[in-house]
Amino acid sequence: MSQKIIPVIMAGGKGTRLWPLSRASAPKQFIKVVNDRTLFQETLERVADPEIYAAPVVITNQDFRFQVAEQAREVGIDLSGILLEPVARNTAAAIAAAAFFLTARFGEDAILQLLASDHEIDAGTAYRQAIETARETARSGKIVTFGITPTEPVTGYGYIEQGEPLKSGAYTVKRFVEKPAADKAQDMLEKGGFYWNSGIFMCKASLLLSELEHFAPDVHAAVKASVDKADTDLDFVRLEEASFAQSPDISIDYAVMEKTRNAAVVASSFSWSDLGSWDAVWKLGDKDEGGNVVLGNATVLNTENSLVLSRSAHLAVQGLKDVAVIASEDAVYVGRLADAQEVGKLVKLLASSKASSALTETHPTSYRPWGGYTSLLHGDRFQVKRLFVLPGKKLSLQKHFHRSEHWVCVKGTAEVTIGDSVRFVRENESVYIPQGELHRLYNPGKIMLEMIEVQTGSYLGEDDIVRVSDEFGRGT
Repeated sequence: MSQKIIPVIMAGGKGTRLWPLSRASAPKQFIKVVNDRTLFQETLERVADPEIYAAPVVITNQDFRFQVAEQAREVGIDLSGILLEPVARNTAAAIAAAAFFLTARFGEDAILQLLASDHEIDAGTAYRQAIETARETARSGKIVTFGITPTEPVTGYGYIEQGEPLKSGAYTVKRFVEKPAADKAQDMLEKGGFYWNSGIFMCKASLLLSELEHFAPDVHAAVKASVDKADTDLDFVRLEEASFAQSPDISIDYAVMEKTRNAAVVASSFSWSDLGSWDAVWKLGDKDEGGNVVLGNATVLNTENSLVLSRSAHLAVQGLKDVAVIASEDAVYVGRLADAQEVGKLVKLLASSKASSALTETHPTSYRPWGGYTSLLHGDRFQVKRLFVLPGKKLSLQKHFHRSEHWVCVKGTAEVTIGDSVRFVRENESVYIPQGELHRLYNPGKIMLEMIEVQTGSYLGEDDIVRVSDEFGRGT
């Protein structure tokens, strides 16, 4: 049996390139873009074949830890570990942490596959063939990158030029090319031997760490100290902050790949996209006879080659061409698909204004270890939320100083603690929690519990909470 590959999934990014669906608190890896699976869940399923892969390790941050655990549970994937970065330090530090962690657990010869959590990949025959070639190349002492056969002169990707062929079927790397201008990208496409840099790597843990120690000793030393001092918290490994923060903020490409003599590239023909813009989503989507990709609550008429997606109100789009119209629960984006790479500039403009900055940070739906909530309506001294509680989960025993709450059960059965009393609240029943009273919500059933919560009071911020007891280890 061939040596199993250990996937290392990087899931800590907070990008907003798919705004308004993605936000700093709800990045694209954890949202459902084109189907009923998030990109993170699709990544997990892509590395779930037990004949090829061991259980993956995920590296993320404090804010996303429960989303990682819950989304893995939803698709039935066991994890080797969840590492929590205390501060953002780019991919070199994240990958180093995973390499140290897995070396201690599986030994220096462990073969790691390093991959992003937010890419769209066709994991068919071509993907499996590339994985096998990469594994053989990695075992021979190379750090392998996957080069995607380009189909058009894209300027938003970096490129790799292949060098001499290797026995495994891979090639040495002649050079890496930064994101090129359009004419240079066209020249590389016509010349051949150039590939899109997918950001997917495979190598032995020991080789990666030795190359980091040689080319980026500050990263190696800081992360090693952080892993050595790490703490275990529930299902998470918390990297020690002071040491980790000493690591330079640098990518694995700059730290190692562009310097090492052991880089190899596997020419890969499988379908791949980093889904970094709305035009990328349009290119991958199922199109109607007019070339439109229509998702969610939307109708189009006399519209061509457009992406129309709604998660809230019904969108009706008429007489447009080559546009993206995207509606989240609280914002709408309209722009030309040709300008989709420029959404980041619009997000920065929104973030610079107090009136709109929250639209770039928070999403109406927030996830918690017990489930989550969606904000439905805000008013003067009141707000309405939809709570969803996973089977067997409970909120903390808590109280609020500035608000009271009314709960209406719309699905499932709730066990509600108020002060010293405990009662069941079933569908179409309600309960009132007075201001300042200790209370707790628990789902004792087998299906998702849904409650409508109406808050009233002088202050309705999320920080008006005192947790007396919490099974997830969260403080006040």
